[in-house]
Parts: sequence; structure tokens; C-alpha cells
Amino acid sequence: MLFCVFYDTKMYMNVEKKILSFPDSPGIYLFYNAQKEIIYIGKATSLKKRVQSYFKGSRSSRPIEQMMHEVVQINIKQTDSVLEAIIAEAHAIKKHMPKYNVLGKDNKSWNYIGVTQEEYPQIQFIRQHDLYTQFGKDVQIHNFALSKTAKKARKTYQYLFGPFPGLNTKAVVRLLRQLFYISTCKPGAKRSCLYYQMGQCFGVCIGDISPPEYKKHVVAPLIMFLKGGKKRVISTLTKRMKRAAKEKNYEQAARLRDQIAALKRIHDMALINKSFTHDAISHTDQSDGLRIEGYDISHLGGTGVVGSMVVFSGNTPKKSAYRTFHIKSVTGQDDTACIKEVLTRRIAHGTEEAQKGGGAQFWPLPDLFLIDGGKPQVHVAKSVLQKHNIKIPVVGIAKGKGRKKNEFILGQSSKENTVLIEKNKKTLIAVRDEAHRFALKFQRKQRKIV
Repeated sequence: MLFCVFYDTKMYMNVEKKILSFPDSPGIYLFYNAQKEIIYIGKATSLKKRVQSYFKGSRSSRPIEQMMHEVVQINIKQTDSVLEAIIAEAHAIKKHMPKYNVLGKDNKSWNYIGVTQEEYPQIQFIRQHDLYTQFGKDVQIHNFALSKTAKKARKTYQYLFGPFPGLNTKAVVRLLRQLFYISTCKPGAKRSCLYYQMGQCFGVCIGDISPPEYKKHVVAPLIMFLKGGKKRVISTLTKRMKRAAKEKNYEQAARLRDQIAALKRIHDMALINKSFTHDAISHTDQSDGLRIEGYDISHLGGTGVVGSMVVFSGNTPKKSAYRTFHIKSVTGQDDTACIKEVLTRRIAHGTEEAQKGGGAQFWPLPDLFLIDGGKPQVHVAKSVLQKHNIKIPVVGIAKGKGRKKNEFILGQSSKENTVLIEKNKKTLIAVRDEAHRFALKFQRKQRKIV
């Protein structure tokens, strides 16, 4: 494990010199904050070039800029191949659940690799969204082996490996099938498959290998490899090769020799895609445009006070992400205090879900917070975010006569934020109006219940 530490501006400016000691080889890198917490994990084909890229040129993504302001230490871990970097990244993310990996992903888009419970187990690519659909949103994927709620899923999968945040999980599955001779056939065929004829499977289709042998000699090494035990796999296969040669089973010995050589020199260029040069956090809803959360407070003369949160991705309302809040700590008509409570609860919920592993109820942070209110509301919203070390712009829209004034109030004055507002004025007004409508609807609903 190599590392680079920089605690002050001077060291930060000279970080590229320290990164020169990083290897030009595959692996994973871990970013730490001042509290020694891992806040981001990424993979690389070249650790030196990838980490250097964070300190060169302009970082257009606001989440990346925010993250880099927090980084005080970088650790790296070399791997022998890109495939092992992908697997190591998945293990590290699952173990540490860094906030910027979690916040940058709608977790339904994470991918997993499953080993099935069949007589001849197979390896499958699975989207987390499909796992939720099949087994329910309470399936605790990040604690799969121990979770009581995962019983149904464990009837289908004996192992789930991941999360794999990249776009190359299907390619990983294809490569693993080649490396470990994983069959895609069902037993009972009259003729052998093409892979068997090419020497790339053990003949599950025609019954040339029994289920116990298949599990021992095919599935067990695969699982060991996916757990990060490549050296153990190679050691086991080497012992089997020597034993086969001693028993004059030269065909098996030759196949094992070829498999060992393939594992030592994994040809995995097909796995390299833009997930190695783009950060998960830099694409938060980028396919849909800017992610905005809008907030408003509604009450009737200071009674029945409620708050609303609406979410837009691009120019489109994301109604499944809307939330409402019963105000608990404020009595009377105090919109500023109500905004403080709502935002505090929203941030607390996001932090709690992230620590649990970012389940289906996780609320990813937006690119911008919009408050239906003036300077007092914007100021208190900004203070809540600062308290939690969240560096995301806050914008308020002050109410005018007939709600036509639309005075935009910046929580953080900067050229970038000014341009952001100018480019998105219509969308911001639409978010403000939708937050107002949703809060009013919820407030009226509560009155009917009472």
C-alpha cells in the first residue's frame, strides 16, 4: 500500500510530485478526509495517471470539487490486472460505503455478480433494480450472508458479489466464464456444446462432470477469486496440475497449466471503459441534467405546519423522490425555523441511509438546493449545510406580489453560481412553484384528516 498525504496548501500544491511515486499499473485509490474517513474509492488502469488527473486542469463537476476540498490523504492498492481492480473496488465500496460513492449513485443502477444455487451453479449479471423487483426492497444486499430478509434471495443465489459501479459488469462475467470454464448449458443434452469441443468447458451438457466435482473444481475457485484470493486459486490449481501430471493425466494437466497462465496474465482490455476515466460522483443525474431539490413551508395561520421537498432531474419532476414533513420543533408562524428543521431532517436521513449501505430509501444529494423564501430562509439553509460540511449551492426565490417578483437570492455568491441561475431560471421557478403546490396539497390533506 502506497500513500500520499497533504495537510496544508503547500503540500497540496506539490501533490503531483508525490504522485510521481505511484505505479503506472492497475489498482484502486482511496481518498481520506481529515477525520481519517474514506470518502471515495475509485479504480484505475494506471494509478499514477488517474490520481494525477484530479490535480490537472479544470474539474467541471461540482461534486468532485467539493470532494477534493476534503481530501487530505490518498492511499492506493496495486492489483495485477484490471479485472482484479474492478473486484477490489467492489469489495472496498461494500466494506466502507464512502459517501461520495454513495451520493453519486442512484443505488438501483449498481450491478452485482451472482452465483446461483443450481445443481450446476452459474454466474449471472444482476442489476440492483432487478434484485429489488424480484425479492423486495428490504433485501439487505450489503449484508447478504447474515440478513434475515435475504432468505428468499439466498434460495436463488448462494453468493452476491458487488456493488460494481462501472458499466462493464457484463464483460466481467464473460471473462470470468472463460477463466474458470463456467458452463452456460443445462445437463441432459444429446450432443456436446461448442465450448466443450473447444476445450473451454467440462461438459456439463453431456454429463462429463458430476455436480460435486463441478462445484469443487469450477465454482469453488471462482468464488475464491471473487473474494480476492487469486494467489490461493493459483496455488490450488498448481497442486492439481502437478497431481494430474504425476498420475499421467496429461490432458487435464495441460488444461490446468493453461488456466494458471491465463490467471497470471489476464487479458482484460475489454473491461476498460469510461468508468476508469470518469468518476461515479461526476455523473449524478448528468444524463438527465441538473438535480435540484426544492423546499417550501405551508400552514394556516401558524397551525398545521408542514414542509415539502420536491426533486427535479433536468427539467422533469421526479415525483417518486418527493417527500413531506410534519413540523415538530416549531410552534407558530416561523418559516425560517421550519426550513431549518426540514433541511436538518433531510440531511440526517441521507447520512443514516448512507451508513446503512445506501438502500432503496436513500436520498442522493442534489446539485442545488432551492428554497421558496428570502434571505433569512437562504441563510439558515446555508448554515445547516455548512454544519454538515456540504458544499452545495443554495438559491432562494423571494415572493413578490402575485408571486411574480421572482427575486433570486444566492447563498454563495460566485460567477459559477450566477451563471447557473441564469441558465436555469425557468426550471428554478418551476421547482419553486411545484414545491409550493405540493406543500399546500399536503397541508390541505392534513386539515381534512383533522
